[in-house]
Amino acid sequence: MILVFGGVYQGKLDYVRERFSLQDSDIFFCTDDDATHPAGKKVIYEIDKWLLALLREGYDVTEQIDKFVKNNQNAIIICNDISCGIVPVEPVMRKWREEVGWFLAAVAKNSDEVIRLYCGIPTRLK
Repeated sequence: MILVFGGVYQGKLDYVRERFSLQDSDIFFCTDDDATHPAGKKVIYEIDKWLLALLREGYDVTEQIDKFVKNNQNAIIICNDISCGIVPVEPVMRKWREEVGWFLAAVAKNSDEVIRLYCGIPTRLK
């Protein structure tokens, strides 16, 4: 597994497309209103949105993260780092922020490579 994370609009998807010579057909685009398990594609983009959909639909997010890690060992995961900035007022959004943090920690631990993108510049952390 490869994890690429960073702030919104930092160039994560462009970096992955270029580095791995990928097309849109290789990418699963997550949304925050669909808790369907993202699978079957080489890249899973904006996984943080999938986590929000899980929360909104009442899933046990920790259980889903464990399943995700076990079933996506060959995937490239792209996640927005939402840990910086203002803490949300709404309880579900605060919980989402926490779950994204736990998700990033679990995926990073199980990844062969972890890349952080900031201002379009990739930094290899692992």
